[in-house]
Amino acid sequence: MPDWTWEYEGYDPDAERLRESLCTLGNGYFATRGAAPECAADSVHYPATFAAGCYNRLTSEVAGRLVENEDMVNLPNWLSLRFRTGVDGDPASWLTPRTATLIDHRLSLDLRSGTLERHVRYEDAEGRRTLVRQLRLVHMAHPHLAALRTEFTAENWSGDLDVEAAIDGAVTNAGVARYRQLNGDHLTHVHTGSAAADTVWLRCRTSTSDIRIGMAARTTVDGPLTQTSDHHSDRRAAQLLHLPLLQGDTTTVDKTVALHTSRDPAISDPLRAAVDRVGRAPGFDALLSSHRTAWRQLWRGAALDVAGDAGRILRLHLFHVLQTLSPHTADLDVGVPARGLHGEAYRGHVFWDELFVLPYLNLHFPEVSRALLRYRHRRLEQACIAARDIGRTGALYPWQSGSDGREETQQLHLNPHSGRWLPDHSRLQHHVGSAVAYNVWQYCEASGDTEFLHTKGAEMLLQIARFWASSAAYDESLGRYRIRGVVGPDEYHDAYPDAKEPGLDDNAYTNVTAAWVLTRALDVLRALPEPRRRELFERTVLDKGELDRWEDISRKLRVPFHAGVISQFDGYGDLAELNWDAYKARYGDIRRLDRILEAEGDTVNRYQASKQADVLMLGYLFSPGELRELFRRLGHDLDEQTWSRTVNYYLQRTSHGSTLSGLVHGWVLARVRRAGAWKFCREALEGDIADLQGGTTGEGIHLGAMAGTLDLVQRGLTGLETRAGALWLDPVPLPELSEYSFALRYRGHWGVRLRMRPGQLEVGVPPSDRSPITIELPDRAVSVEPGESCRLTLRDH
Repeated sequence: MPDWTWEYEGYDPDAERLRESLCTLGNGYFATRGAAPECAADSVHYPATFAAGCYNRLTSEVAGRLVENEDMVNLPNWLSLRFRTGVDGDPASWLTPRTATLIDHRLSLDLRSGTLERHVRYEDAEGRRTLVRQLRLVHMAHPHLAALRTEFTAENWSGDLDVEAAIDGAVTNAGVARYRQLNGDHLTHVHTGSAAADTVWLRCRTSTSDIRIGMAARTTVDGPLTQTSDHHSDRRAAQLLHLPLLQGDTTTVDKTVALHTSRDPAISDPLRAAVDRVGRAPGFDALLSSHRTAWRQLWRGAALDVAGDAGRILRLHLFHVLQTLSPHTADLDVGVPARGLHGEAYRGHVFWDELFVLPYLNLHFPEVSRALLRYRHRRLEQACIAARDIGRTGALYPWQSGSDGREETQQLHLNPHSGRWLPDHSRLQHHVGSAVAYNVWQYCEASGDTEFLHTKGAEMLLQIARFWASSAAYDESLGRYRIRGVVGPDEYHDAYPDAKEPGLDDNAYTNVTAAWVLTRALDVLRALPEPRRRELFERTVLDKGELDRWEDISRKLRVPFHAGVISQFDGYGDLAELNWDAYKARYGDIRRLDRILEAEGDTVNRYQASKQADVLMLGYLFSPGELRELFRRLGHDLDEQTWSRTVNYYLQRTSHGSTLSGLVHGWVLARVRRAGAWKFCREALEGDIADLQGGTTGEGIHLGAMAGTLDLVQRGLTGLETRAGALWLDPVPLPELSEYSFALRYRGHWGVRLRMRPGQLEVGVPPSDRSPITIELPDRAVSVEPGESCRLTLRDH
């Protein structure tokens, strides 16, 4: 299979949801799943379109309780285009895989040009064979446009073909089976109409967020056309075309669509904007040309060259990252949706996944990173309210965020294994605030954006630090500060065995990252220009006594240990050991061990069994040197032996129930011992394409894991850090991935090229009037002038 295409041959009902997710097309503003245009939503197919940041809130009755949920809304289906041979008016005569014989079926996703091509050959009940070729795009240069070209060829017959091109507003949020007991009817006030002989429109609004949505579709025919008529209903704007086909001849139908919502700037009315835009849009060929140009420019800015199958998968991952978070995202008030714009899992919410996404974007599209951080800054006030509501100061960012920054985490979640609705305590993952702070710091280090650091960045760091300080209580008996009642990255453990209240004490990841936030906040405040520092202190009522407390806490937060390793939380070592072999023999796949145990009437809270990397996340966020320094500041000597024992300990006690787990383990192992690292790297690469989590990819791709694999090459294997105004590199050789290259944007330098070969690093800086780039290696530093390159021999590890 060519390096730049992703192909599926044949029709497999069991795999269609997966393929639809992986064949999604988008442009950062909206995305449409790769569903067949002639198929409606059913148990096999799920056509859906999602616009970034378009949420709506509904109330449902669940297990006898009223539960409120906010969802990313499934918008009207612009893709709908169905056809039938013979004009008999029978609704069942529309050709679909269920109503006709599907002789051939092939999907081809072109990553280079951002298009999806589909070849289908149908045979109807009368033996008439029709070849259908389709090419679709969601325009990367004009983010409000999409287009679908369909070519019909009558292979062994002549006669009439009915084609219906529609915008279908009779859609609900029904793409995730475990959510189907929840209310999914988000659209209301649906109206349809025609704007011209070839154009239909649909307008509607969301029921509670009151987002107005306007869509317009222009359908043109290149070939004979006997009749056109509008067939509108309450929730469906449709145009019916009668095409006379001659055997062997081909007729082309082009459908161009415009989408606007009331969240868009510089418009007065979404429907008027959509009708005007589609009316002025050029033909399909011109749209395709400008779309390809936009993608070519994107690939140039995100150049990544990795050989072999790993390179193909990495390109697919990068493709989906760029479709979710493109340069258009820089103009939007949106966060990082954990499942992209590809499906309804996690209801389109924003978690901590940006921790795995922004480090990649920082060095390619820093303007997008800045916009994503502004999403968090706009919701800083809401985070401060959330902290006050639980008796703390500062900012408590929500575990799940949506439109306005309030906590969107559900109160209950369904265990499909047992059919029971269970309390959900994941809102206690307060470490999401540390992820926001980490991304602020990393962005500013990579971009040199001191203006952001000294304004919005400083405000977020200050308030997150303030929250951690207010959460830490001093324990006289230990001489340490403790943070109690939280949940770490491992979502399996949310309480102690038989405890009446949820929450754990002294989660190592939470405490260490809290200490890091406090330290960085102090660094930023000290470095602020005096006028800005005075202004910030006055506005936030910050005084020296508070800063002294931060300093003390940052050095005395407790990190628990047991058996010579870092404890995931206080008491982790006292939990029972799980018989892993027995459960693997009984169930095979035990990634979701929590669901298995709950269905048995047990709980994972009783066992030393983690869903994903928790303690080991520290080795993902921080280089070995920085991690040692963090622990030294906290009064511990984290030598290589202790860290290596810790890595081995949790390797044996993790089920990898998250797609992020393999990524983190591969990253950490590559830097600790290399042996076994590729197994986890490979798992991270294949997480979505092989649907390793068992049916979850069909509900939306895992954006954090996809971006994380890109960052594994960019930072993990190179040891790349951006700090102190230099690029720091400490590459580790991984035999399975020993040669690769990529381009970076670094502090105004566009297209800095890094090429890795065994024992050798080449750095090229494009010509400019910028300052030279300093490259720091473990044994030396070099300066590379713009327009020059250097080749460096690397030390053996």
